[in-house]
Amino acid sequence: MNGILTPEVLVLGGTGAVGQGVVGALLEAGSPVLVVGRDPGRLAALHEQFADEPGLQTMLGSLSDDSSARALAERVAQRPRPLAAVVAAMGGPYNRGRVVERGGDALSAALQADLMPHVHAVHHLLPLLQDNVHARRYVMIGSPAGLKPWAGYGETSITTAALRMYAQVVHQEAQAVGVRAQMLEVCSPVCTPANAANACIEWPSSLLVGRRVVSLLDGCRDNRAIVRCDSSDAELPRGLLHLEIPPLWRDTAGVA
Repeated sequence: MNGILTPEVLVLGGTGAVGQGVVGALLEAGSPVLVVGRDPGRLAALHEQFADEPGLQTMLGSLSDDSSARALAERVAQRPRPLAAVVAAMGGPYNRGRVVERGGDALSAALQADLMPHVHAVHHLLPLLQDNVHARRYVMIGSPAGLKPWAGYGETSITTAALRMYAQVVHQEAQAVGVRAQMLEVCSPVCTPANAANACIEWPSSLLVGRRVVSLLDGCRDNRAIVRCDSSDAELPRGLLHLEIPPLWRDTAGVA
């Protein structure tokens, strides 16, 4: 049965502001999409937003702890469609405040909320890709806060910098099992309906970010651990995703 059905892309955080753009771009490119989320109301709203798209399916699940992530991976593994790729668009909301005025417990809680869901996801979901005959891509979406400190959002800068390093380590280790794991680093804040009135012209939209994700999944030979996304990436994808094509990137050396 798996040889007949089109492989799907699993999107984590697909109900968020950036995640919705990723979902929209994948559906635009003709890929079946499975979105995992913790909030039934937000999953229902996503279905309503893309009501005319039969390729969208949702699953209630959590990556907040190891046991929940294991249970989720078991359910994903039992699905009839093969899994071609995982896109982790998890992040936020961000806590405002000065790090020097907070105790260690606050930073520990921020790491638990922002970094550990990615750790749980990689641990349990990346192995589902390694024996797959399809594209085998794992993409984490990063933010500009990991490159330099954001005034008033120090915790976010620390946790996203930790995620950036984590992505580079996973990139190296995943190649040994035939999976290309990368971070798509968004170089500016993302323009969303919530901030559109005050957004700068160079801020990419969430759909633009999603189209950049599609370009990484669509036979891309770029094997760098960190791939950047900015307003220069506004071109439309070439066409439908070719998720049946074997990876073309193995002969390319990885550069962080």
